[in-house]
Amino acid sequence: MNTLQSYAKGQWHTAADGFKTCHHAITGETVAHISSAGLDFAGMLDYGRDVGQKHLQKMTFHERSLMLKELALYLLSRKKEFYALSRATGATKIDSWIDIEGGIGTLFVYSGKGRREMPDHTVLIDGPPEHISKNGTFLGQHICTSLQGVAVHINAFNFPCWGMLEKLAPTLLAGVPAIVKPASDTAYLTELMFKAMIESGVLPPGSVQLICGSTGNLLDQLTCQDVVAFTGSASTGQYLKSKANITENAVRFTMEADSLNCSILTPDATPDTPEFDFFVKEVVKEMTVKSGQKCTAIRRAIVPASLIDPVGEAISARLAKITIGDPANEQVRMGALASKAQQQEVRERVAELQQSSHLIFGNPEHTEVIDANDQDGAFVSPILLRNDSPFDHCLAHDVEAFGPVSTLMPYERLEQAAELANMGQGSLVGSVFGHDDDNVAQVVMGAAAFHGRMVLINRHSAKESSGHGSPLPHLIHGGPGRAGGGEEMGGIRGVKHYMQRTALQGDPTTLMRITGKYMPGAQTTTTDKHPFQLHYEELAVGQSLTTAVRTITLEDIERFADLSGDHFYAHMDEEAAARNPFFDGRVAHGYFLVSMAAGLFVAPEEGPVLANYGLDDLRFTEPVYPGDDITVKLTCKQKSYRRGKGYGQQGFRSGP
Repeated sequence: MNTLQSYAKGQWHTAADGFKTCHHAITGETVAHISSAGLDFAGMLDYGRDVGQKHLQKMTFHERSLMLKELALYLLSRKKEFYALSRATGATKIDSWIDIEGGIGTLFVYSGKGRREMPDHTVLIDGPPEHISKNGTFLGQHICTSLQGVAVHINAFNFPCWGMLEKLAPTLLAGVPAIVKPASDTAYLTELMFKAMIESGVLPPGSVQLICGSTGNLLDQLTCQDVVAFTGSASTGQYLKSKANITENAVRFTMEADSLNCSILTPDATPDTPEFDFFVKEVVKEMTVKSGQKCTAIRRAIVPASLIDPVGEAISARLAKITIGDPANEQVRMGALASKAQQQEVRERVAELQQSSHLIFGNPEHTEVIDANDQDGAFVSPILLRNDSPFDHCLAHDVEAFGPVSTLMPYERLEQAAELANMGQGSLVGSVFGHDDDNVAQVVMGAAAFHGRMVLINRHSAKESSGHGSPLPHLIHGGPGRAGGGEEMGGIRGVKHYMQRTALQGDPTTLMRITGKYMPGAQTTTTDKHPFQLHYEELAVGQSLTTAVRTITLEDIERFADLSGDHFYAHMDEEAAARNPFFDGRVAHGYFLVSMAAGLFVAPEEGPVLANYGLDDLRFTEPVYPGDDITVKLTCKQKSYRRGKGYGQQGFRSGP
């Protein structure tokens, strides 16, 4: 008997009783038994807070980023094992690729963004300084610091790998340990990947733990420093979110729930346009990939009334070509649902939807399959329904069949398309297919507030589009209302969900010491050596150099104009420049001043400095006239060591 293990307090735990059986989605055979009986949930939380937090929060964002990269590379080296077991979940090779390599790819994305967009520090600065005093001696600065608790990740059955990794990536980058709780039906695949993560030796002790089975009283022991990230049904999420301990302690609870996502075809997308074909293909793809078991799948296809017949015929024709069965057969294009219970659930929901919609493709009670059968396996035929009165008969806006099921519905006027989309009461994603940008813009402006993400596809973007149902780590995944009201991922936004934003008020020098970044008005220091002659380790934030003086001449301006080709009148014509309300006469080129500043502050001799890689926040705030004297103050603003590269980056602040 294959008994799934939990990983608690640095040890593998095998339950002795309380088992539930996990079945093979294709054959119906037993894959594993699962139970969390005997786990010390309070001890797991303490271990995460005391051990995991201590190790993670000693690391900088860049160190954590490199940890994610190393973990991703290791998991890629083991991917064949994950693919082999993924078939038991009913997944085809493409389905498994989304789950396995899509999840690993999320680790890579967060590793890269952490090194590019976050400091080599443990404090994340949130926004620019706020000037709140007259003389600048009392400054405001928002910062984000790691929560001093544990993140509890409750994942859904449809993506046992991606669901775990898309939550772990921003959590670990934030420096917060996690307890992973996969859905039981497919937990055997999560456990296999989790074991590989532990075997990698990449993650520090206490940073991750695993619960295979129920969470017991875990949620009843969380504090204000803990986080719950939930993915699953709206009803389960609302139940967990309303638990007394969650509300009393204001435990952060981010929820990503299944929603009645839609795709909209605009009136200009007639059958002779590529947008019509893209729409049809996308609806079919979202019905059949993962057998429609995606929280982002298209549940409602909203089309102009004049096009509903050709759209229905085109979708049905493509669905008729979809082969269903055992993914081990290369001819199979759609596998099974995750479990027999899910098969029964989908059939019941389809019957409910048929009260106000009629069936135009598929048979919910029987499926023709290859190398399997729908009695042993959890197969369901793709089901396309049609609701001709979607404003009057609203079940399609309330009932979700979490499988290969979509409902076609018409609209007469474009504003009605957005209205129908919004009747889903909040969605993770909506997509719009159309070539007329005015039509697309009207739909977006009417529906964006009800959607966490909107995908706009036309003939120009379709080739590179990630598609309707593909959440990306760069963009937020979540949505309002029925979709849960939460957010995940979204690049560094997702990291901040596991951090506390705090407003600091104080002396600029004190704030500089805390943040590791120069603050306007902070005290500076000088050294005998030029900053460009100092090695990375010798240079300190706040070290400053004030240059010699240079007088700007008319000859400088004219020579730069000839060299650059910039003969703008304000630089070349005294009378025309004087008529400009901003100037009193001819002024120096802004870019000449930048070049001149470099000539003043650069040390020409060879030294530790390798290269200048650019300028940020360059502004020309005051005119400079012939005869003006200019000096430059160069201050080390921030340091960032390029770990593994053998060099660091320094940001300098300069000004006249």
